[in-house]
Amino acid sequence: MTDIVVLGSTNMDLVAYVTRAPERGETVTGREFRTVPGGKGANQAVAAARAGAETSMIGAVGSDEHGARLRASLEGAGVITDLLRTAEGPSGTAHIVVDDGGGNAIVVIPGANASLTSLTPGDEALIATADALLLQLELPLPVVVAGAVSARRAGVRTILTPSPVVDLPAELLDATDLLVPNQHEAAALCGIADPGAAAEALLRRVPEVVITLGAEGCLHAARGAAPLLVPAPAVKAVDTTAAGDTFVGALAVALAEGSPVPSALHWAAAAASLSVQREGASSSMPYRSEIDARAGAAS
Repeated sequence: MTDIVVLGSTNMDLVAYVTRAPERGETVTGREFRTVPGGKGANQAVAAARAGAETSMIGAVGSDEHGARLRASLEGAGVITDLLRTAEGPSGTAHIVVDDGGGNAIVVIPGANASLTSLTPGDEALIATADALLLQLELPLPVVVAGAVSARRAGVRTILTPSPVVDLPAELLDATDLLVPNQHEAAALCGIADPGAAAEALLRRVPEVVITLGAEGCLHAARGAAPLLVPAPAVKAVDTTAAGDTFVGALAVALAEGSPVPSALHWAAAAASLSVQREGASSSMPYRSEIDARAGAAS
């Protein structure tokens, strides 16, 4: 079985559903509120596990009720949590507003995630056994860099989601095999709005890039290869929260299993299209049988 390790965040998502998001200084009435386990790291771990990989999570939850629920949610999805710490204090939270168009705005409070500043020998040993290491930027940057460097030293593929966007140090980029920003993150990283031109600029820093384009699909670019645009299945979005994490988790599994890049991208896009038709973050993520069925129907 494919082994995926995720070094990343766990957050409790506090989600308000509204007809439209409020403007600055405005109050609107929502129709529903939910607490849903999330965090970019945990989301990617659940996505990879449901897509069929043996998945392990390196991260931290708080000693509060959210922490217990976050751990239980991961374990319920089949994610191995042996190296998921419990830090004294509150868990991370994400405060999310979702509008009727499926769009969202998010404020993340790190909580326990901020306590993870370095790797243990056990973390590094686990990373060395993986087929891929998934990284995001909701943990302190030094530990993200340490994870990437550890993976590079062990010959493990590193897949980095640069969210939330920060200036990426050369040491991290040098140890990144595949960078997966959305189109807004890509523009922020290189100052270029056009995805094709942004991909070209990013290839000067990493060997391979996939820019996700929402309903338009994704753009793949690699050094020495022609760009590839993969359309997304046409669906009505209900909630786009964690669609990108679903895509990354599924993509990592497909690539680790040896799927050609076009097939892997098509499969990951099918997974993301399923997630946006459901509310929530990890709760929206599809299982392998569902992804196979959607990918087959769309081909």
